[in-house]
Amino acid sequence: MFEKKDLGRLLDYTNWANHRVLRASAVVSVADFRRDLGSSHGGIRGTLTHMLSAEALWLERWKGVSAAPRFDESEFPDVLALRERWVALEDHRAVWFRSLKKAAVSQVIRYQTLAGETRTAPLWQLVQHTANHSTYHRGQVVALLRILGRRGVTTDMAAWDRDRALKSRGD
Repeated sequence: MFEKKDLGRLLDYTNWANHRVLRASAVVSVADFRRDLGSSHGGIRGTLTHMLSAEALWLERWKGVSAAPRFDESEFPDVLALRERWVALEDHRAVWFRSLKKAAVSQVIRYQTLAGETRTAPLWQLVQHTANHSTYHRGQVVALLRILGRRGVTTDMAAWDRDRALKSRGD
């Protein structure tokens, strides 16, 4: 069974990994950022926008709101505009998380899918799903960066754990 601290770990890791991918994406030209590379969500901008939309949607569902706005990639002319919106989402999610009661971790959340179907699942599963969803798509972005001749970036949770351990030791 997950505890609140476990959900916090997943969310903190997701933020860290998202920031790494956003920084790596900032080195491509605006044209390449917007370019459709034939991936499941087009290219880098489309995939990152999909991730942001999904994270926003799931946060609203966790709060009991089934409908949330989906972002259109045209709203983000460059990586900086996307990052700005993502930081606002992270801040919103952090406020939600701080107010989350420990017992709520196992609470069953009822929500509607985008197709209008009603579903239920415990909060911890939905947070885990959201973190996993973003991990999957970050991998796609890293592959797209490599296709464009750019360096990939490591977003493994083990790398995040090492990074945190080094920071806590002051290295």
